[in-house]
Amino acid sequence: MFDLIKAGGWLMVPILACSLAAAIIIFERLLALRRARVLPDQLVAILRRWAERRAVDRAEMNALPLNSPLGRIVAAGLDHRDRGRDLLRERIEDTGRHVAHELERFLNALGTIAAISPLLGLLGTVAGMIKIFQIVSVQGNSNFSLLSVGIAEALVTTAAGLSVAIPSLLFYRYFQARVDELVVRMEQETLRLIELLDAGSNPRERHA
Repeated sequence: MFDLIKAGGWLMVPILACSLAAAIIIFERLLALRRARVLPDQLVAILRRWAERRAVDRAEMNALPLNSPLGRIVAAGLDHRDRGRDLLRERIEDTGRHVAHELERFLNALGTIAAISPLLGLLGTVAGMIKIFQIVSVQGNSNFSLLSVGIAEALVTTAAGLSVAIPSLLFYRYFQARVDELVVRMEQETLRLIELLDAGSNPRERHA
């Protein structure tokens, strides 16, 4: 493996760096974008019970799991539930925008890696071809061992760049679709919360 990397020349260094960065981002996003982490079942179930009862249960409110993206939106709503409709909606929408932005964290970096990796491979191909022509111009085309150095550099960097770009692009598209799905689900739950906490609806609070 080391010989193969060495054959690719110095351009293998940025390609390997892109590979490492992509692997870290993919692993981190796979954990961060789990549905159970973003939309905890317990929190969703409590919100739906409140919507059905048209009442906020104080005992359940104190036990809400708010250490999640949806939980932060719920917390913002509960903190401003008695401050009027406009302020309530404004705070929930602001928090929702911040949460959606955090769900997209590192995706631009992953998309950039998917875009530049094949270009680095192409640059390696060009560098390898230049090396081949230099060898041919000086020593002719009879010395295959020297020509193979340039050929290896051209092929290895191209293959390495594509090997990084293809999975990076696949996961980038997957994570984009995943974020869109989670944002839609959070919007649905947030609408229920706004309807319940809206100052005009006067939701009652149930005490345990």
